[in-house]
Amino acid sequence: MATGTVPASFMELKSREHGLGFRKSMDFVKVSNLQRVKFGRSKVLVIRNSSSGSDVAELQAASEGSPLLVPRQKYCESIHKTVRRKTCTVMVGNVAIGSEHPIRVQTMTTTDTKDVGATVEQVMRIADMGADLVRITVQGKREADACYEIKNTLVQKNYTIPLVADIHFAPSVAMRVAECFDKIRVNPGNFADRRAQFEILEYTEDDYQKELEHIEQVFSPLVEKCKKYGRAMRIGTNHGSLSDRIMSYYGDSPRGMVESAFEFARICRKLDYHNFLFSMKASNPVVMVQAYRLLVAEMNVQGWDYPLHLGVTEAGEGEDGRMKSAIGIGTLLQDGLGDTIRVSLTEPPEEEIDPCRRLANLGMRATELQRGVAPFEEKHRHYFDFQRRTGQLPIQKEGEEVDYRGVLHRDGSVLMSVSLDQLKTPELLYKSLAAKLVVGMPFKDLATVDSILLRKLPPADDSDARLALKRLTDISMGVITPLSEQLTKPLPNAVVLVNLKELSSGAYKLLPEGTRLAVSVRGDEPYEDLEILKNVDATMLFHDLPYTEDKISRVHAARRLFEFLSENALGFPVIHHIQFPNSTHRDDLVIGAGSNAGALLVDGLGDGILLEAPDQDFDFLRNTSFNLLQGCRMRNTKTEYVSCPSCGRTLFDLQEISAEIREKTSHLPGVSIAIMGCIVNGPGEMADADFGYVGGAPGKIDLYVGKTVVKRAIEMERATDALIQLIKDHGRWMDKSVWC
Repeated sequence: MATGTVPASFMELKSREHGLGFRKSMDFVKVSNLQRVKFGRSKVLVIRNSSSGSDVAELQAASEGSPLLVPRQKYCESIHKTVRRKTCTVMVGNVAIGSEHPIRVQTMTTTDTKDVGATVEQVMRIADMGADLVRITVQGKREADACYEIKNTLVQKNYTIPLVADIHFAPSVAMRVAECFDKIRVNPGNFADRRAQFEILEYTEDDYQKELEHIEQVFSPLVEKCKKYGRAMRIGTNHGSLSDRIMSYYGDSPRGMVESAFEFARICRKLDYHNFLFSMKASNPVVMVQAYRLLVAEMNVQGWDYPLHLGVTEAGEGEDGRMKSAIGIGTLLQDGLGDTIRVSLTEPPEEEIDPCRRLANLGMRATELQRGVAPFEEKHRHYFDFQRRTGQLPIQKEGEEVDYRGVLHRDGSVLMSVSLDQLKTPELLYKSLAAKLVVGMPFKDLATVDSILLRKLPPADDSDARLALKRLTDISMGVITPLSEQLTKPLPNAVVLVNLKELSSGAYKLLPEGTRLAVSVRGDEPYEDLEILKNVDATMLFHDLPYTEDKISRVHAARRLFEFLSENALGFPVIHHIQFPNSTHRDDLVIGAGSNAGALLVDGLGDGILLEAPDQDFDFLRNTSFNLLQGCRMRNTKTEYVSCPSCGRTLFDLQEISAEIREKTSHLPGVSIAIMGCIVNGPGEMADADFGYVGGAPGKIDLYVGKTVVKRAIEMERATDALIQLIKDHGRWMDKSVWC
């Protein structure tokens, strides 16, 4: 992997050998590939260290062959345990945010800000639910005027919860509301720049410099006012609302998100204002995680220690929204990153507080216990760009009676634990595994479980149960059972689950030659114990660390395991096996799965999931597993929705419309639909979406294909049908009867 060092003091350097050019510009250094310099997207920015710490920034390719250069410094305090990142303290009213304080939870009102009474009532309900801060959209002068009355009314009612003004496109409004609210959120993508038109523009150094000067001219008065009144600020980049200037220079990328925020942060620092924090939000958890990591890595180079606000924007509703948030926020919390969080759901804001608090508690507990494993060297994980480690899928061997190639899925596998009782009603079992039934016989479908774990085998004389299992192995569904069961009640064509002790003792050799093996490992074993894996032909590994472990971190143990496998060129597929204890709350299960398994899958580490919870509904566990894979951008088995959480800008009832659209379109796997209440983040946040349903005016809907509006001002009453017709016109529709 190519690396290099950039001294902070150099003026200009060119290297013909590597085609790299470095030029000093203002207080930062641009690094670009000279052979492709006219293509703005290939340019990379590295911040010069202008404060305390080392005066040399070490750079390396994000991965082998990647054009993205990133700081060599790590993005977290420790790679082998959860240590909270040290930050300064930012005061938001009477609430302190930073590493010396609890992780703060917050949400955002959905009322019309001009409706003072309704907004006050909602803020009070939010405060009563335990939120630490609440954000209110302030889009114009009338809303800004209402903010004074909102603040005064709350104070009169003895509510002192800090209020945050959400600002887009309106510097003058920010100036007004800074006089009464405790914190201002500015979006660097649209505070001083025009709304993005998604045009690729060419900038000379002079053009770019002039735009930076314009930003400073527009933004500086707000910074000075926040200093004067003691207000806090969040520099909150959204992946969906980067300016054309940033996208032309850095692409629609985490790199562009970081630089967009840094432009504003440099102005704050120039004016000696430090009561601010950062956020890097995206609707795609993978992009969100990469952006925050890159942000922290570059702050480390700078010697900056500003706190982080974490969130996955437009996450959606129900378990989908909770899962996406758990994947993005939970991943970062496991690495000790994050000081305040919001779980954005298409639900009443009060409903966000409970899952938000559960995530915050998970992060606080992990850092308090400093969960981890023994120190190890990490050389193969990709922090800043997604590269999946794909395990070697099963290959059919000569003489095998069943097809084992389907026991795992190339895009990510779902395994389920099945009981003997379920075998008593085979057709119900097949349906619960999401298999199609034809005359009572099961067949695999798009979202069928790939393999099952059967901890107890039926007696040899239980012909009905054994026939039910044979019908599953006949359709290439794996049946996995412990070694002790297989030795006493052999099941033809079963995959046998063994642990390292059973491997080292040779007990598995009692099985017939050629028996397929699955090996269960913790990940924190001594390396000498893992050495035996080099001599085993395993179909898959189970990463299985007891969920109740207090000191050992599942995430770090798995990373250690994957490092061992990569270092020894072992390509076993790895299944993340999580066994939840009895009475686990549903939200805790979703958050636990997203934060533990999701934190690995977003780094491309893992090939599937097996969730067990004795008192949870089977269908819920199966759906949660598929949601996890889809949230990590692995296996798509249903329609993907990018749905904003609603705010005072929203031009229709998001919850009602979202439910209506989902009811009619949820059967379109591979199709992504954005449902956006207004245009603030609309086109950009729909970067991942195929089709968009966006509030354009009161009672009017605009429809998009990708980022392009194709129909405007459709009456809301017929907008859902128009969306369906648009999907049909583009050949992406299928009837429910075909899908089912």
